[in-house]
Amino acid sequence: MTMRVKICGLTEARHIDIAARHGARYMGFVFFDKSPRHLTLARARDLMLAVPEGVCKVALSVNATTQTLDRLLQGLPIDMLQLHGHETPARVAEIRDRYGLPVMKAVGVRDEGDLAMLQDYTEVADQLLVDAKPPKTATLPGGNGLAFDWRLVANRRWAVPWMLAGGLTPENVAEAVRLTGAGQVDVSSGVEVAPGVKGDDRIVAFLKAANGV
Repeated sequence: MTMRVKICGLTEARHIDIAARHGARYMGFVFFDKSPRHLTLARARDLMLAVPEGVCKVALSVNATTQTLDRLLQGLPIDMLQLHGHETPARVAEIRDRYGLPVMKAVGVRDEGDLAMLQDYTEVADQLLVDAKPPKTATLPGGNGLAFDWRLVANRRWAVPWMLAGGLTPENVAEAVRLTGAGQVDVSSGVEVAPGVKGDDRIVAFLKAANGV
């Protein structure tokens, strides 16, 4: 099975090209001003137009207002919305209905008690992103380079597709896939050489490792 890999937090066209040539199926773009990966609309448009046809362009937002999302959707060729904040199931359903785009809802996991929330979102989201729950002191909801106990989601299935995230790197993604049975994986800080700065070789190594090459 070919792994479906999402490279998130892209900020340079060069990295889009590298990721696409090595098989990435999703490209993630961050719209959250506290993140070192945050993009302006103008920069995001240039980057999204560089994404090859057939590769899904994902816009990541955090507790965004409808006004903010309207602005993103009016100005950018987005294929999927990723909601990475504390959006309730009702809010997810509202966003999905308003824009008519697939929605991926990120849910943070630290222990088994967090898994019930994943089920709640299967009714309203098109995909789930199973991420590590950030520390209470964290300023970012994701991209912190933290992993959770992958055994918690080992070979679990939900009514919608799911993607594994949180602390994945070229060095551990193969083991994460083996333990969880995930068919999709997401990486951001794990392929960076500095906060918000992707490394060419790290992207290539991650995509190869995810696919067992």
